[in-house]
Amino acid sequence: MGSLPGTTGRRRLYLMRHGFVDYTSPEVRAARDPSIAYLTEQGREEAKAAGVALSDVPLDIAFHTGLRRTQETAEIVLSQHDLVAPDLEFEPRFQELQSGQYIDFKSAEQLAATMTFQFERAGEPGATFLEGGEKFSDAMERIEDGLKGLLSRPGWATALLVAHEVVNRMILSWSIGAPLGSSAAFEQDTGCINILDFDLVPDEQGNTRIERVLIKAVNLTPGNYLKNGMNLRSLEAIFTRAAE
Repeated sequence: MGSLPGTTGRRRLYLMRHGFVDYTSPEVRAARDPSIAYLTEQGREEAKAAGVALSDVPLDIAFHTGLRRTQETAEIVLSQHDLVAPDLEFEPRFQELQSGQYIDFKSAEQLAATMTFQFERAGEPGATFLEGGEKFSDAMERIEDGLKGLLSRPGWATALLVAHEVVNRMILSWSIGAPLGSSAAFEQDTGCINILDFDLVPDEQGNTRIERVLIKAVNLTPGNYLKNGMNLRSLEAIFTRAAE
């Protein structure tokens, strides 16, 4: 099955958020499509810092979600690897939640007010990510399916997954058995690293079962571990760019 040295059936997931992006760039606004957002210079530096931090970690497999910002982040991280880096794979089940609309914002304040507190609605029955967007509960189903698919894959002990803020928040709340509404408490700064260990055991049918999840670290930012000066929530920091 593959497991961490000294353990039986324990696997480790390095769960990252992509680096800093500009959702208010002229390209995004012209296309009315935030999915095309790409890393800024700050985002590339965050990805490089994460790559340096992970440079001597033996990674067996690595994934991005198909969006440019996660693929670019993962490529930079793996480019810093001192060991043999795995091939980068695409896993669509960890894609960001679909918003259902483009916000034609009038000010940075309006955009921040609309987006920053979306997560606090996640636990409400039928709640969607913005009006007409994907249901949080539906997204959790595909994300959980992706996790179980990843963990049932043979032959690895350590994996890298570069995903998105909402996705990571939901994975963390799921890991502790908390309701979706608790995802609002798990801040995910751009370029951050979370470390999750999974204890796996075979069930009576010979399939892999998750016995427990151990959260080793949350929201590590290698470029600034102590968060000095990082006083804004990540989306507040991103949307402030619109006013610059």
